[in-house]
Amino acid sequence: MSVPGTGPQATRIPMGSGEINLFRQGSGRPTLVLHAAGGAGAWNPYLERLSQHADVLAPDHPGFGQSDELPEIETVPQIAQHYVRLLDALGLERIDLVAASFGGWIAAELAATAPERVERLVLMAPAGLRVPGADPADLFTMSPEQVVRALFLDRSIADAALAAPPSEEAALQAARDGAAFARFARDPFLHDPELPGRLPSIAARTLVLAAEVDEIIPRAHSEAYAAAIEGAELRVVPGCGHALYQELPDRVADEVIGFLATSEAPARG
Repeated sequence: MSVPGTGPQATRIPMGSGEINLFRQGSGRPTLVLHAAGGAGAWNPYLERLSQHADVLAPDHPGFGQSDELPEIETVPQIAQHYVRLLDALGLERIDLVAASFGGWIAAELAATAPERVERLVLMAPAGLRVPGADPADLFTMSPEQVVRALFLDRSIADAALAAPPSEEAALQAARDGAAFARFARDPFLHDPELPGRLPSIAARTLVLAAEVDEIIPRAHSEAYAAAIEGAELRVVPGCGHALYQELPDRVADEVIGFLATSEAPARG
């Protein structure tokens, strides 16, 4: 769901043993937006909408999209520290942080280990926790078609996506992204056993957005995050599956923009 001919040009930022890919557009509060396991390397309608209200920074995670592998980064907490170093490199002391699914896991780690850097936090159908009785979908054994159909509540969106076979370039990129995702999320599967103990350290004003029907990361995971983070607000987006910002980009962007604009009370801590 990239937007041909719109959005910013990507820039290369030296980080560690290589470079990462970064989109940046807009003005106002700096807002770091972290992508899910899919969707790297492209500017999309959701990012475009957010950039009309904030200074949006949308990097590709190490090994995803057009970012280099950075093999020295081996875990999700290390990705979070990588983003702290990116903020340092860009001269950004305090940011808003918005992230989805796998990116939500990274964002939670960042906000918990560097709480002084995050003013407002939005987690959308976040991964990262182990919730008994609510296991995530086994993305590593599902076929590409099964994954696409599980992402969307509106089956017509999945049908349309599957009706257009990916180009060779897109297929290669999807394989690379899948390998990077497995590198960080296969073992332990889609969670960090130490993360629950760190969540109470989050000081940011927090919104957790859950999908009405989530076949990838069950809603119980969003509920667990909201319960663990002091003062967090949980909202359910109706008519939407796990791919929130792809299925309903305007609706989800409006939820994020509204929260970032109105949560003006001083952060705790």
